[in-house]
Amino acid sequence: MAKLEDIVSLCKRRGFIFQGSDIYGGMAGTWDFGPLGVMLKKKIMDEWWNYFVDSRNNIYGVDAAILMNPRTWQASGHLETFADPLVECKECKSRFRADKIAEGITESVTTEEFLATHTKCPVCGKENWGEIRKFNMMFSTHVGAVLPEDSETNPELAAKNTAYLRPETAQGIFTNYKNVVDTIYPDIPFGIAQVGKAFRNEISPRDFILRDRECSQMEIEYFVRPDAWENEFEKVYKAFDNFLESRMGLDLGNINHLEVAPEDRAHYSKRTVDFMFNYPNGEEELMGLAYRTDFDLQNIQRESGKSMEYRDKNTGETFVPHVIEPSIGVERLFLAVLSTAYTEDEIDGNTRIVLRLPEHLAPYRFCVSPLLKNRPELVEKAKEVYNKLREKYTYVTWDDSGNIGKRYRKQDEIGTPKCIVIDFDTLEDNAVTIRDRDTTEQTRVNIEKL
Repeated sequence: MAKLEDIVSLCKRRGFIFQGSDIYGGMAGTWDFGPLGVMLKKKIMDEWWNYFVDSRNNIYGVDAAILMNPRTWQASGHLETFADPLVECKECKSRFRADKIAEGITESVTTEEFLATHTKCPVCGKENWGEIRKFNMMFSTHVGAVLPEDSETNPELAAKNTAYLRPETAQGIFTNYKNVVDTIYPDIPFGIAQVGKAFRNEISPRDFILRDRECSQMEIEYFVRPDAWENEFEKVYKAFDNFLESRMGLDLGNINHLEVAPEDRAHYSKRTVDFMFNYPNGEEELMGLAYRTDFDLQNIQRESGKSMEYRDKNTGETFVPHVIEPSIGVERLFLAVLSTAYTEDEIDGNTRIVLRLPEHLAPYRFCVSPLLKNRPELVEKAKEVYNKLREKYTYVTWDDSGNIGKRYRKQDEIGTPKCIVIDFDTLEDNAVTIRDRDTTEQTRVNIEKL
């Protein structure tokens, strides 16, 4: 597998991902997706939506607001529990997430446990640490006419108007559960899906797009009968394995299904399986599958005073559904797809970089080129072929820069499966040369059969 720095270099060089606000020196934990990155990211999200929503008759979509009533986060427990262990170096005042700089400790680490690891500060090299503190990762903001000075002169007003950027998309689903039931009245089991932005004020963002402060999530809350959760859990488990392998092109041999121990699970979970992927920088979480019981709906029912019960259409039985939640970060899946596709091989004694992306995920499916860009007759014929392909396929690109060999190398690097070249023979036989990305083999095909 490629090194992480090789993938980062390719992403910037070819327009997949850029450092956020790069022109002003960047901003840690933020990334901008370039033209090719947007196309690949969109295809990943579209495949997920098609597989889990459009192709099923019991999963429905919502698109909830990013800013939500603060009571949402009180009921969900985020105000109390959505925190990481923060430790500060007394020498240089740098701050770190304790469990990420010390060996053999977890998020529940105590000050004594951390100090016993004798970890040196990654910045100054000293070993002089303060107390472990819990740092809530939610970004806060103010809604309405609240001025900065109000925090000091009128803290009650400031607190009353405090809101948060959502740290997950799940609560936007839970708060719309009753709306969906009342309007759609689906048969149980059913799911509600959402793709959207989430924000986490990471103490130490790192590892490219693996841990950043702004990300996209694809989540489903799958509502089931309380006594049926185990069977439904296994179905969802298998569905995601199949999706990752068949739609994303991932090798399941690179995925470790980790049963999370009770003491390490989120406060709402009774069973969690983390799908751990072998990234270039080591094994990291790709996605999580959690059995959330009725934790969220019961909290909403208690906080709002409104019933979250579901009434069975056939039996009339009422109950609060239990929930199975598959949650996957788009950026983490994006990097897993790139890591799997990135390869280097030798062609005619030269090393080439090639992204062996599944054809349906490649940013461009075809690249059309005239053999020589300074020959009007070739350019005109190539434009004719390009326009015909564009009528049927959206993802077709044009390239007439450099010589044909350089064009091939460029298209290999961005994952284009087929390059179509119009040469002088095309003017005689109306056939083009098609070059395959993976094998580099070239074949002649009549334009009418493209």
